[in-house]
Amino acid sequence: MQMNKMKSTNYRWVICGMLFLATTINYMDRQVLSLTWKDFIAPEFHWTDADYGNIAAVFALVYAIANIFAGRFIDWIGTRKGYVWAIVVWSLGACMHAFCGMATIWQLDLGGTEDLFQATGALAVTISTVSAYFFIISRVVLGVGEAGNFPAAIKVTAEYFPKKDRAFATSIFNSGSTIGALVAPLSIPLLARYFKNIGVGNGWEMAFIIIGALGFVWLGFWLFLYQKPEHSKYVNEEELKYIHQDDEEKDGVKPVKNEQERNIPFVKFLTFPQTWAIFLAKLITDGVWWFFLFWTPAYLSDVYNLPSDNPVAILLIFVLYSITMLSLVGGKLPTIIVDRTGKHPYDARLQAMFFFTLFPLFTLFAQPLGTYSYWFPVILIGIAGAAHQSWSANLFSVASDLFPKKAIATMTGINGLAGGISSFAINKISGELFLYADASQMTFLGFSGKPAGYFIVFCYCAVAYLLGWCVLKLLVPKYRPVKE
Repeated sequence: MQMNKMKSTNYRWVICGMLFLATTINYMDRQVLSLTWKDFIAPEFHWTDADYGNIAAVFALVYAIANIFAGRFIDWIGTRKGYVWAIVVWSLGACMHAFCGMATIWQLDLGGTEDLFQATGALAVTISTVSAYFFIISRVVLGVGEAGNFPAAIKVTAEYFPKKDRAFATSIFNSGSTIGALVAPLSIPLLARYFKNIGVGNGWEMAFIIIGALGFVWLGFWLFLYQKPEHSKYVNEEELKYIHQDDEEKDGVKPVKNEQERNIPFVKFLTFPQTWAIFLAKLITDGVWWFFLFWTPAYLSDVYNLPSDNPVAILLIFVLYSITMLSLVGGKLPTIIVDRTGKHPYDARLQAMFFFTLFPLFTLFAQPLGTYSYWFPVILIGIAGAAHQSWSANLFSVASDLFPKKAIATMTGINGLAGGISSFAINKISGELFLYADASQMTFLGFSGKPAGYFIVFCYCAVAYLLGWCVLKLLVPKYRPVKE
């Protein structure tokens, strides 16, 4: 009888691969601006750090608010259609950035691009303001679309993976954010430089269009490959049984149908300590990753005079995000703990997450050691980034541990709201802090000017995860799933 047992398919990993690609494209789209603004866009539109900080902050705020609606929308419409809407909107938003220069010229009735570069005085200030507004409009569209990625991806993960494997699957697709951040500096500045050299605009425009178009390519594969596991012709009975192993935890009863019918009113989420535990843990920690993502290229340019298309800067960013790929091990850690100790997945997850809180503490030494070599802060930021991605993958999985499948996208949207608020705050504060530090030559622990400003932010990044873990442990110390 053992010989007749059907071999399980592994189609869930194909779907995980699609989530990985979507997340990679998602992060590449949002990275185009951070990798081109300092050396390509700012000279054209006369931007300051505060201008860029405001644009990044508005994107984060819109992204935060949109997460609430995106999560609820995806719970209502389903993952297949929800992903279609999300990627169409964010890809259009990415491409829209390329036309902000034309829109600024038209709005101000200028003769052409040369008028933008040559402007001085009041006209230069007007150009920076008007262009920033057009970029903000594009970032709003991008943020609304990108808000759908993680609610949809986490919901798909809950559909295709049992609880013990979800953090690992999440770490795999979430590593797309790392790969996107890794590929972006290797491609985007070079694309911008290439098209500038051959006379196609100022280069940065085509970078937005090419990267934005990748989403439409992904969309074709998604429509062909994705169905829920129960309806997919590529998932056999054995794999389906593995996927639904958690549904037999109590008395062999499979509550799948009841769970699919469950719909928790949104206001009721606010009454659950589980909601606030996840929200506050995300709020405290997520800004760290967004700071690294949006400001590291500017950091290398400001402190070490390495523009984004400089080969050394490209190598440094590549090494940084290569280090963050260690997060794949972090995603696997809870599964290892469960298999070796028999602990409940939630307890194993919290144990693993405490371990991840220790590594960001090394960023306390990033700025002091950076006086010896720029390699020290890059390596330490990379280690902190790996810890963040491991932490983030498990924090996303906490939502799928504690909430029913029908509510996971909504909870992930609330999670995203917290992350967006955190990103808004750190980008807004950082932009203003760096502008003030540079103008006043502010001092902090032996550093002055912008390096002092960066050191202040690094200090927060170092302790954020310990604070987040304490909040999570205080509000939900033991596994307690949400019951309506």
